[in-house]
Amino acid sequence: MTILPVNDPAFAPYGRVIAGYDTAVLLNTLCEKTPKPENGTMYEPSVPALEALPIAKEFSARFYGGMPVQLGCCNGRNTVLNCLEYHRDSELNIPADDMIFLVATATDIKEGQLDTAAVKAFSARAGDVVELYATTLHYAPCSADQQTGFRVAVVLPRGTNLAKPEIECKNEEDRMLFAANKWLLAHPDAPEAKNGAYVGLTGENIDIADFLLPRNKNDLNSHDKLQSL
Repeated sequence: MTILPVNDPAFAPYGRVIAGYDTAVLLNTLCEKTPKPENGTMYEPSVPALEALPIAKEFSARFYGGMPVQLGCCNGRNTVLNCLEYHRDSELNIPADDMIFLVATATDIKEGQLDTAAVKAFSARAGDVVELYATTLHYAPCSADQQTGFRVAVVLPRGTNLAKPEIECKNEEDRMLFAANKWLLAHPDAPEAKNGAYVGLTGENIDIADFLLPRNKNDLNSHDKLQSL
């Protein structure tokens, strides 16, 4: 699998890197106030310490045009795809550590199924403000460095990823609804599938562990390494 940086033209169908936001205080608070699991990942849709920062209002006003937003985090260590999800809105990801997105597009879904051969990998630097479009399927980030893992601030419209509304399923997409504003396709090998998620991924459950190299302070930066794999 080729891992390209998010500023490569190949990322254009999936999202973009946004300039004009000073994220230093956000990332310092993210590192100070949120845990990073030694194994697996954790996700909090709303973190009060992050939402109290001035940049939360800035994301609401400037990026979402005045819509109420939530500012949470996804932290930990991960190298496996497991699932893909999408929302009705763009999502912002601001990593405190270099990380990797595994993504696909809504047009890759055929009759309720998505072949993971369509999944692409892109790396983001710490401090990047990355927009993932509403048509971009994604899930928990992957570690660019297996030793340090990652912390990522996640911005979405308020209420996203909270309790699933009670609906009568009348089409295939209704079956994918997993939480508020969250449609999810799980790989049959994923824990989510065993917990009742819609099984919609076919092919390999991608694991990028073999594409990562251990790093130390004397190594090249992660973008240089990832582009060389």
